[in-house]
Amino acid sequence: MFWKKKESAPRAEMAGKIPTIRTGICTGEQVAGFKDPKSGKFTEVMLIRDDRDMKAFLKTYGIAPEDIRREW
Repeated sequence: MFWKKKESAPRAEMAGKIPTIRTGICTGEQVAGFKDPKSGKFTEVMLIRDDRDMKAFLKTYGIAPEDIRREW
């Protein structure tokens, strides 16, 4: 009756995609996501407001900070 919902593994969904942070030129707003290298399509995952959000993104997806690509 009160079962926990199974959560899909975030790593499996983003396999083969490049971790990317998109930064707005005017506002500086940062959005974390993954970019498909073949199609160039960007999939937004979360808004990055501070270092805690960045650390949560890195921990959730098992990414090293040096593996992230930045786009403006």
